[in-house]
Amino acid sequence: MRCAGRKKTLLILSQTFVPDPASVGQHMADVAFEMGRRGGYRVLVYASRRGYEDPNLVYPARECRDGVEIRRLAFSSFGKKNLLIRAFGTFTFLVQCVFVALFTRNLGGIFFSTSPPLIGTAAALAAIVRRVPIAYWAMDLNPDQLIAMGKIGPRSFTARVLERVNRFILKRTSLVVALDRFMADRLRKRGVPEFKLVVMPPWPHEDHMDIADRDDNPFRRRHGLLGKFVVMYSGNHSPANPLRTLLDAAVRLKDRDDLRFLFVGGGLGKKEVEATIREQGLANAISLPYQPLAELGNSLGAADVHVVSLGDNMVGIIHPCKIYGAMAVGRPILFMGPKPSHVSDLLDQHSIGWHVAHSDVEGTLRAIETARQTSPADLQRMGETARRVLNANLAQAILCRQFCDHLERVFQRRADAESALSERNVSCAG
Repeated sequence: MRCAGRKKTLLILSQTFVPDPASVGQHMADVAFEMGRRGGYRVLVYASRRGYEDPNLVYPARECRDGVEIRRLAFSSFGKKNLLIRAFGTFTFLVQCVFVALFTRNLGGIFFSTSPPLIGTAAALAAIVRRVPIAYWAMDLNPDQLIAMGKIGPRSFTARVLERVNRFILKRTSLVVALDRFMADRLRKRGVPEFKLVVMPPWPHEDHMDIADRDDNPFRRRHGLLGKFVVMYSGNHSPANPLRTLLDAAVRLKDRDDLRFLFVGGGLGKKEVEATIREQGLANAISLPYQPLAELGNSLGAADVHVVSLGDNMVGIIHPCKIYGAMAVGRPILFMGPKPSHVSDLLDQHSIGWHVAHSDVEGTLRAIETARQTSPADLQRMGETARRVLNANLAQAILCRQFCDHLERVFQRRADAESALSERNVSCAG
């Protein structure tokens, strides 16, 4: 099945892709569909056939969506139950992508991100063998994250190998997109020159942000939230986004029937959340899985305040993109993390929320009580400010278009160079 004729192929490698709910796959899909709409390339995506969080989910092996061909590889994801299983899924997906990158016909360029880590190895090999441009969207950085989380030592053999592989990939990229200024600084230190580097945050999925009025929201009604003040964390539960302080605050407030703490999403940190709810008997806390993309607007819109968490040593390593979904639905932010950071920059520039440090349970309690005592009109004004900031600078329509403009320029430069070389060869032969 093909959705296009004999155009150059833009190959996209991403272990997760829609309809899988993982954020990286959704963002990769936004780019793929926009590039497909532009019509300059045959857009071909290779992803895993099984769900990223739930390997019991099996997606079609081949399909075509909005002008994009999607092919899903078997034996490429086995869930995230433990690091060994996850690593094996990463390895099998990577090996298959090496062959895909080397043998895809009429290849014009490759676009990849960090799902899975080191997928850029396949792209870099193709860049060498097939002399095609490759573009890298740095959603997070490793081995930086593994080192910051204490999984490996900074001078360990694993860290040194990963660092060399990273530099191998970065050296061969034609475009590197960093999510914020802090991540860009780390990439510069790895030798990425300015002419390759673009700094651009990810965008919220506004196409799915239709929300009902607060009191008519079916998500709030379904989960018994009517009449409650809802503090929500929605997204990946990871040690890189600590939730211990928020959980401790929920325990301290367990007798407050007017408050509800919602933890929506998945990840390794989900066990800590559910264990705390169970062991402490928290009737004021609810844990839910990732919600379908079609439910995203009502899910995010069910909150009165959204929590955004960033580990103290994670600045420039990961990017707290949860803030954009909260801004898109017009909700204030409770940021738990370090300063300076990307989110603290936004809070300093705009009155859209509160900031507390990790381990500051008392400060968290005060911030939640301040938000609870803030009038609905003032909360709405904070949310409207957040939405205006997003619409002016961070909207999906703006950022996705700019992102794809950068991709097209990079790939077109290589096409122009090939055309010029071909013309010179013809001239010399004549």
